[in-house]
Amino acid sequence: MKRLLVLAALAFPLHGYAGAQAYEPLAASVVANLSAGVADRAPPVFNFRRAEDAHRWLHAMSERLRPRVPDRKLRNEILKTVQHEATRAGLDPQLVLGLIEVESGFRKYATSLAGARGYMQVMPFWTKLLQQPRDNLYSLRTNLRYGCLILRHYLDIENGDFFRALGRYNGSLGKPEYPNAVKAAWMGRWKYDGATN
Repeated sequence: MKRLLVLAALAFPLHGYAGAQAYEPLAASVVANLSAGVADRAPPVFNFRRAEDAHRWLHAMSERLRPRVPDRKLRNEILKTVQHEATRAGLDPQLVLGLIEVESGFRKYATSLAGARGYMQVMPFWTKLLQQPRDNLYSLRTNLRYGCLILRHYLDIENGDFFRALGRYNGSLGKPEYPNAVKAAWMGRWKYDGATN
């Protein structure tokens, strides 16, 4: 019984995984670009060439997400928003799903000890930095929009190096545990090659 409680605690942590991500001054042009990205509130749409590809992806990812998010409607909303915001930022949606699994365990109101919030554990200083102080980081779309744009920003800074970008995202640059955990989730549970299973 004790072992089951430990496993349950590991599967559904009380706090988010976010590290001590630090504020870094950004050039005015970078702030303007990121601000424009978070201000864009276009409705999420699937970014697939064919409707049947969208259906297959949604079905496969929904089955994988079901143990953490039993409600089908919420699962579909999360997946549609992840796919939209990730592809909009030039990210692999499966990478974002892996990051969310590690950061928050797919819990909307996850809050880290460092103060990061929501699914992607976004630090509150970003709303002020990007001149959107009223943005609610517990809102699904807002959180994913911020998280995807921030990760894209770090990937650009690190010239596409996922290991270093993930370290920056989590505030653990130079430490392998976090990037390795996200990569394991991304390439393990969330890997998708177009098959329905």
